Amino acid sequence: MPEIETLRLRLRHLTLADFDDLFRLYSDAEIMKYLVPRTAEQTQTSLYRHIKQWEENNFGMWAVIHKETAKMIGRCGLGFLADTPEVELGYVFDKSFWNLGIATEAAQATLKYGFWEVKLDQIVAIAHPENIASVRVIQKLGMNYQKHTSYYGHDVVYYTLPHDQWQPDDSLYVLS
Repeated sequence: MPEIETLRLRLRHLTLADFDDLFRLYSDAEIMKYLVPRTAEQTQTSLYRHIKQWEENNFGMWAVIHKETAKMIGRCGLGFLADTPEVELGYVFDKSFWNLGIATEAAQATLKYGFWEVKLDQIVAIAHPENIASVRVIQKLGMNYQKHTSYYGHDVVYYTLPHDQWQPDDSLYVLS
């Protein structure tokens, strides 16, 4: 299964051994402020779903490893937007790595994988309008605002990026 390296990160497949790190992220109220904090059981279900999605679709969520510390600092990847055939970019990061460009770096690598390897025609992203940091990442990626709508029981802003409008960045990207 593919892994990606960027300048500061290694994106690898989630495994069952990642449960503790994922639960640390998913159970933190501040990290999950704009999502929904998850219980241990919900985290386990999510982890199984992430692993299965890779097996079925050749894309999914990666564990994001900070190369300098070798620690899992988040998850980033692609998944199906609820009740649609659309492929959504998603990410969650440890708060000690916020405002360092980590989300943008991981998301850029994810877009490259989605467009170059999976050959997707379009990738979408959603965020709570109040989640300024996440909206800013989406905008830095060159995604286009389309509408305010509702997904997962929340009001969100909805962005798209068609493959033919994507501008790949020049950062290091190694697929192994």
